[in-house]
Amino acid sequence: MDPLHAIMIAAVAASLAALSTPLVIRFAHWVGAVDRPNERKVSTRGAMPLLGGLAVAIGCTGGLVVAAQVVELPGLSRSLIGFCAGALVLVLAGAWDDRFEMRPVVKLVFQILAAAIVVEAGYRVDLFSNFMTGETIAVPLWIMWPVSIIWIVGVTNAMNLIDGLDGLSSGVGAIIAGTLTVICWQAGQWGGVVIGLALLGSLIGYLPFNFPPARIFLGDTGSLLIGFGLSVLALEGYRKTALLAFIVPLLALAVPLLDTALSILRRLRSGKGVFSADRLHMHHRLLHREGSHRSAVLMLYFLTTCFCMIALSFSRIEGWVSFVYLAAVIGVTYRLLRNIDAFSLYIEDVPSREKVSTGESTEEGASTRGD
Repeated sequence: MDPLHAIMIAAVAASLAALSTPLVIRFAHWVGAVDRPNERKVSTRGAMPLLGGLAVAIGCTGGLVVAAQVVELPGLSRSLIGFCAGALVLVLAGAWDDRFEMRPVVKLVFQILAAAIVVEAGYRVDLFSNFMTGETIAVPLWIMWPVSIIWIVGVTNAMNLIDGLDGLSSGVGAIIAGTLTVICWQAGQWGGVVIGLALLGSLIGYLPFNFPPARIFLGDTGSLLIGFGLSVLALEGYRKTALLAFIVPLLALAVPLLDTALSILRRLRSGKGVFSADRLHMHHRLLHREGSHRSAVLMLYFLTTCFCMIALSFSRIEGWVSFVYLAAVIGVTYRLLRNIDAFSLYIEDVPSREKVSTGESTEEGASTRGD
């Protein structure tokens, strides 16, 4: 792909997202899609507009339209149509949830539908590398379909869960999107590169409106779209079929995936339902330690960047060295999680609502009412 075309795709996406966000703010107020403070929420500000994901969707769509015109790749249009169709399902479901609220089970059905659409379009776990022999193995359909859908739905919800502070999901999403785009470029997966550039550009254009103190929240409209896009990008990047290649996207997505896994384990240990809300996520713990939203968000940006750098370096390692490197990463990650008390079932002295004056969300994010 011509680097100038890549710059054009990202620039168009960023420009459209930035220009459309003020209009989306007005639209959200007009239709009543606003987030209001209550006893469960970190934010104490007045009604804040949701639907920020519409601006991200507009920017991303613009970038993909440009890509379809300037990038000549066999089958690109079909795959992009499949991605856009799946994304549209989640944007509409998220917008409805932001305005009227939606039961978690119903939301899950829409996520599975969106995942099925992109799997049918070709975004799937269809290859696996035997780490003993290096041989590439085709994955049977009866395994490919459920594994691919579980991956897409899992990553989509992981980004939804971390949407808990101003600028957190959009900033972390931009860092991961940039990393996975580079991995797709290295692997020659140009369909993934196109989607990554469009998503990255739209998030860059939107982030100034969402960074603390935010003027608009992503809502489910945005957090679901970001997670969906990253899950597809990860599937494309994984296709490089190198030794342990499936580890690379896992490392890039480490922050949202770790937070989701710890949330599920924590709720099971405490006897609560998986969909029950709490204020024990990584961003809540960092907020408690740092004392301000901006510091907590920047800390998670830094942590995500570290994992993404590890993912990029890991993608170039082969043989037994990769196992040693991975073991070291696991050890450091475990120590880091212990330092922020991530395995605890509670946080002592949770900051009061008076102490924290800004913030995007409920305990699951403003966009995840009843996650």
